[in-house]
Amino acid sequence: MLRSIFSVAVLTATMTAGAQPTLKQAGKFSQTITAEDLRKHLTIVASAEMEGRETATPGEYKAAAYLVEQMKAIGLQPGNNGQWLQPYNVYRDSMTEASLEVNGRKLQLFKDFSTTTANYNSHMSFGEVMYLNMDDSLWKNNKADVSGRLVLVRYKAPATGSGGGRGFGFGPAMLINQLQAKGAAAVLVAGDRVNTQSGEAVMGNMTVTQHPSRQGINYFSITDEATAQILGNEAAAEKNGKLTTKTIKASVHFSYHEKQITLISNNILGFLEGTDKKDEFLVITGHYDHIGRRGDIINYGADDDGSGTVAVLELAEAFVKAKAAGKGPRRSILFMTVSGEEKGLWGSAYYAAHPVYPLDKTTANLNIDMIGRTDTIYEKKKDSSLYVYLVGEDKLSSDLPIIAAAANKGMKMITDQRYNDPNDRQRIYFRSDHYNFAKNGVPILFYFDGIHRDYHRPTDTVDKIEFDLMAKRAQLVFLTAWEMANRNEMLKRDKPLPASALTR
Repeated sequence: MLRSIFSVAVLTATMTAGAQPTLKQAGKFSQTITAEDLRKHLTIVASAEMEGRETATPGEYKAAAYLVEQMKAIGLQPGNNGQWLQPYNVYRDSMTEASLEVNGRKLQLFKDFSTTTANYNSHMSFGEVMYLNMDDSLWKNNKADVSGRLVLVRYKAPATGSGGGRGFGFGPAMLINQLQAKGAAAVLVAGDRVNTQSGEAVMGNMTVTQHPSRQGINYFSITDEATAQILGNEAAAEKNGKLTTKTIKASVHFSYHEKQITLISNNILGFLEGTDKKDEFLVITGHYDHIGRRGDIINYGADDDGSGTVAVLELAEAFVKAKAAGKGPRRSILFMTVSGEEKGLWGSAYYAAHPVYPLDKTTANLNIDMIGRTDTIYEKKKDSSLYVYLVGEDKLSSDLPIIAAAANKGMKMITDQRYNDPNDRQRIYFRSDHYNFAKNGVPILFYFDGIHRDYHRPTDTVDKIEFDLMAKRAQLVFLTAWEMANRNEMLKRDKPLPASALTR
């Protein structure tokens, strides 16, 4: 009797194993991800009607409605306890007044200086300014005492582009955060872009994610002329990069006032239930927001991240077709397009803080943010266009490089790993939604095409997208997802996140 039971158990296990979807079978379904279908979706998502999809604007809501409609048509189920949307509060701050006076001269807003609504209502006066040279030893050796001071600093952007667009600009925002952590009272940023067109871009900016009150510091962008008024006789040395960190006597007064409105933004969750491992999860993400419009100028965001958004739809459709053919997936898959990425990874941060599916049961996150173009590095190379930057495979799980290599075996793409270094100047590892999963211990892979000439410009349009290349990249993500969704075990979590990543 015991032998019979054992035989049946072995036979059942063998049959189950034999029925498991294999990576070889995945190729058929990966081919359903086509350039034509990607173009069809992206032409709508990155259209003028969507107005650049800025967070908590009519453009975002129009894009969200389209994505929900498509997820329904594909055959996904609503992923948030019967709802398609996961809403969270954001706050629109409208500046009502800002003034800046230097040595008795009132500067003109949007001519001599500009600001963002990351500031808070305040009025401050100073009799001196601490000029901070980011290149000298005091700053580099953490010996510049900025506590309680008004700091003047010239921001130097990375050579290949700054930012990720996260609010004030990724580089300046990081610098402001560092100065705040060191106790600075306020900051004047010289050399950063001063908005000289109108107040509209400033008036409509979003700030904060979960709480309307902030514990930040005020800062203003100022022109070189305004900088010279503060520095006086030291201006020439500063312009030549020869002024070291020092205190400058100067009279500076500023005030800032705003009003605040509570709005709603939404993550969109489409769910495909697994089979024998349905209580374990794979999460596939792309952010559907972009930086919106400035007056009559629309930032279309076709590549950033319309490309990732529509790739999520195509991956979902391929998996639904596989399931209909009896080929899995074994694990459940959450296909999630998030908002608020351009404002500071807000949507993914909200999901990570309020996960619908347990993070400890989430085997991995595959994040797709810009896969439709060729960047300034690869456009100079010959016979190397079939590439993608693969970020994160050397962290958190020793399974990641094995899975990534197996998925790419037939594709033979160049999977460039230059951005894996968390100390890389571009800091790509921190700049998209995978980071909010990684810092919570979930293994991640991030697919990215690099910084191209139209990055965060109105010229990031559908006609610039290389759809055949985009389809290949999306197929690679699908093959990787297939293996993660169907393997016997969840990915191991046997490698720590670098300390530098935890302190971001």
